[in-house]
Amino acid sequence: MRTKETENEYADAIHRCGICVFITAMDFHGVDLNLLVAFDALMSERSVTRAAKRVGRTQPAMSASLARLRTLFRDELFVRGREQLQPTQRAVDLAEPIGRALREIRRTLGDADRFDPLASAPSVNIGMQEHAAFRLLPGLLACLRKDCPAVRVNVVAYPARDDALTLLDSGEVDVAVGVPPASAPGRIFLQPLFEEAFVCVVRKGHPVSRRPLDLDTYLTLEHLLVSPEGDRFGHTDTELAKRGLSRRLSVTINQMYPAPAIIAGSDLIATLMRGVVDIGGWHDRLDLLEPPVELSPCPYVMCWHRRNDRHPAQRWLRSRLATLVPAEAPRPFAL
Repeated sequence: MRTKETENEYADAIHRCGICVFITAMDFHGVDLNLLVAFDALMSERSVTRAAKRVGRTQPAMSASLARLRTLFRDELFVRGREQLQPTQRAVDLAEPIGRALREIRRTLGDADRFDPLASAPSVNIGMQEHAAFRLLPGLLACLRKDCPAVRVNVVAYPARDDALTLLDSGEVDVAVGVPPASAPGRIFLQPLFEEAFVCVVRKGHPVSRRPLDLDTYLTLEHLLVSPEGDRFGHTDTELAKRGLSRRLSVTINQMYPAPAIIAGSDLIATLMRGVVDIGGWHDRLDLLEPPVELSPCPYVMCWHRRNDRHPAQRWLRSRLATLVPAEAPRPFAL
């Protein structure tokens, strides 16, 4: 449906392409883009019948369009010649800028669903929690630069899982990668990327390393808790509380990656995601033990806002992220 807003958009496009030289004094109310298409066809075909066939209209409809064009431009535009219509000088003057405007409009509308990374210089904003950045960012940047050499990447760190919603709602980031928000409205899409299993870590040579770690021993040890959101009740504590148990928390930090170094130089024990230990390269100074309480893996997801769901550049970015994780990752879903 054509509205006043779309008419103004057409007029703006026409002005940008140079037609304003000829029609600045015109009233754009009632201007139909199809009239310009009709003019372009008439200019090419020099026949009402052939022009109508070219644009898929009837001959009477094209004749009506020509009548409206004459009123719009206050000129006959086309007059009968011996074998075909002949353009007036005004029509000749209008032909090039109208043709250019239509080509630009067609290009703009045709490119709406396409994105060429090699020919583009997009600026992408990615929100990432600490572990997601350590695990994915090096490979992601290499992938983006390979596919789109002119890409500009801005990474925004966020500690709390629900910060992703704020960043996405405000438009500060295009996509956020981290632990799933506690809850999310329907405007936020989520796609699982990977999971991290938990392990217990102690320094090499710690007395508990000599045998499998049992629950009683685990509860007597002094624990280091990694809590990005600053509370003193982690995933492990939730599982222990279901049994009416608690552990001795001696140190709480809000960053994951200092934890292995702290453990390697103390008698503390920590229950960490396995990936933190693997990426940090601490295997020669740490012993890894099976947790004595069953802990479900920690999921990491990619989140994006509904308004960006179908944007071609945004879809390209999300597809690059998805290539960094197993192909069998579940399809995206909305909460």
